[in-house]
Amino acid sequence: MIALVTGANRGIGREIARQLAAAGHTVLVTARSAEAAAEAARSVGPNARPLRLDVTSGADIAEAARDLEALDVLVNNAAITYDTWQHAATADLDVVREAAETNLYGPWRLIQALLPLLRASPHPRIVNVSSEAASLTGMGGGTPAYSASKAALNALTRMLAAELRADRILVNSVCPGWVATDMGGPGGRPVTEGAASVVWAATLPDNGPTGGFFRDGQPLPW
Repeated sequence: MIALVTGANRGIGREIARQLAAAGHTVLVTARSAEAAAEAARSVGPNARPLRLDVTSGADIAEAARDLEALDVLVNNAAITYDTWQHAATADLDVVREAAETNLYGPWRLIQALLPLLRASPHPRIVNVSSEAASLTGMGGGTPAYSASKAALNALTRMLAAELRADRILVNSVCPGWVATDMGGPGGRPVTEGAASVVWAATLPDNGPTGGFFRDGQPLPW
């Protein structure tokens, strides 16, 4: 099984890659620079391969789609801008647009480009790493760029799950929880636990759920 993890040079992305590699996957460890991808792949282990990939670059995505010969699992983990300093009423919309390029359009472009490979896989999976901050049920104010882009990513999950059901591609969103990473900050749960929540969706059986929003294998409200 071959898995691609975006934003895998640090934090939860690197740990997702490590856990998938430990489970026997060949993992494409991506980062925006070749050096960061190579360093991360070395730390993940012998089942990892570095891949320079900026999800905001159409050229990078097209090159990856041309160079890859097979893919079974796509984990859209790369994300930016947990904008705790902003409010929706006064948000800098340039910041919101920049967040959407990575958090929404990046995964969307990548999925479109890699769909032929996923359709050819016997056990295809797409996992969009989301956040409970994207849940409309509990949403309040604050972090508008992050929350709105992740809510849109959840909507994309629902649409793709319905459209790709006939292709046997399971598409789910996963909230890893508040994890102690550079983005999450101190006080969160161990990165191993957050990553395991994502790996669960990446390794679902063929009769597993699709079109869901989960944390630790349990459904979250949209």
